[in-house]
Amino acid sequence: MPESFFMNQQYYDKTSPKSIFEYAIPLLDHTLREMVGDKAVEGYNMSGKGTLGQMVEELYYHYKANSNPTPDFEEAGVELKTTGLKKLKDLSLQIKERLVVDMIDYNKVVKESFEMSLFYNKCRLMLLLFYLYDGRLEQYDRYFLFVALWKIPEKDLLIIKHDYDVIIDKIKRGEAHLLSEGDTEYLGACRKGQKGDSLRVQPNSPIGAPRRAFSLKTAYMRTVLQYIKDSGERAVVNFDLPSEEVVSTTELKERSFEEIILSRFAPFIGKDYKEISALLSRDESSSKSKYFDIANAIVSPDVSNVNLSEEFQKAGLTMKTIRLEESGSIKQSMSFENIDYEEVYDNDNWFDSRLYELFTSRFLFVVYRRDSSRNIIINGKEEKRYILHKVFFWTMPTKDVDLAEEYWMNIRKCVLGNHIDPKYFWKLKDHRSFHVRPKGRVAEDLAYNPNGGFAKKYCYWFNSEYVKRILENNEQ
Repeated sequence: MPESFFMNQQYYDKTSPKSIFEYAIPLLDHTLREMVGDKAVEGYNMSGKGTLGQMVEELYYHYKANSNPTPDFEEAGVELKTTGLKKLKDLSLQIKERLVVDMIDYNKVVKESFEMSLFYNKCRLMLLLFYLYDGRLEQYDRYFLFVALWKIPEKDLLIIKHDYDVIIDKIKRGEAHLLSEGDTEYLGACRKGQKGDSLRVQPNSPIGAPRRAFSLKTAYMRTVLQYIKDSGERAVVNFDLPSEEVVSTTELKERSFEEIILSRFAPFIGKDYKEISALLSRDESSSKSKYFDIANAIVSPDVSNVNLSEEFQKAGLTMKTIRLEESGSIKQSMSFENIDYEEVYDNDNWFDSRLYELFTSRFLFVVYRRDSSRNIIINGKEEKRYILHKVFFWTMPTKDVDLAEEYWMNIRKCVLGNHIDPKYFWKLKDHRSFHVRPKGRVAEDLAYNPNGGFAKKYCYWFNSEYVKRILENNEQ
């Protein structure tokens, strides 16, 4: 687009979020270079200044970027954020990474309440510019695909506030080095930099902590992108997300999300499937998924699948059901999603990988235990009796995340070397906590192989012995 297009535009009202949003719309299907000209972007780039967001702010909006603890457009209360999208082989788009908000100063944040935090004051209302990521191009040569004026819903802010408090409480205890993105639901404390970078001083501990930043998790950003896609528009102003809800805003004003969920399970502890079904006025089922289904009904009878609910998706939270034998043994390993070979091939950073997001997310484990004193009759058929034993939220410990990185590196080595076969991956018999194999009878199903052609589908697994250790470490 010629420079004259940009120069002839009527300037926006810097006090109006609506005006700032509308001024961004001409960016769609264009690059920053096309909008402001070669000299502007190349001269800016030579100055050593950084991000695409800063360039948009200064070159397109003619608004001086600063590091003040206020929104970028202070008069309007709007923070500008750019975030990348990846185009897959099937031409669909997906979020590239979490949305980094601000670096965490361990010694400063412990003195700030959520209402005084940079996140709260800067990011309640954001102008989100989604661009097509291409690592071969300069930032200013990447095309903008969507624009959203995004106001974080009140309910989301309540969950984010609790996330913030969890992070701050851990730092106050001198445990900044133990922070994990799995500690929280929507707001994460993500790693920044590379392994080997100098550690940061933290309060109340002589142990150095890696650099971290507050960020909205990839899972949360995925729901933002889905909202935009569902709208059918390229430029969107959001209000309430039209999705199934597990908890209400009123409940969240009284208790945390986790407290609400655990309280719903409490009346059913020690009861079997048949008893729970009766209490919930649900018909009994012989389906293989009935233990998940009944747990789903406890969490929220009006939500078809809690893992697809607004709160679970934004948090990257997953509910998993486990059945223990009377002895405490577990017969089955725990499966996860199929490996996206293209994602593994293209991404060389563990912290940006899908597996890192998956394994450092929060889990809700619902555990049933075999009671051999009697069986139960389900739809006229005798079955083993399993009682609801315990329910807990879990985050993978740091040492296990380190092992998961080795697991991922093995998978990536195999994909890069075009050795997509069980004999090259970690196996169950290796007893290394995680392994790779097909899920169910999907050996005939094929997935795109970035080396060319197609490969059989394999998925991520927790070993049954690892699941057992999780349960043993979470005895109530």
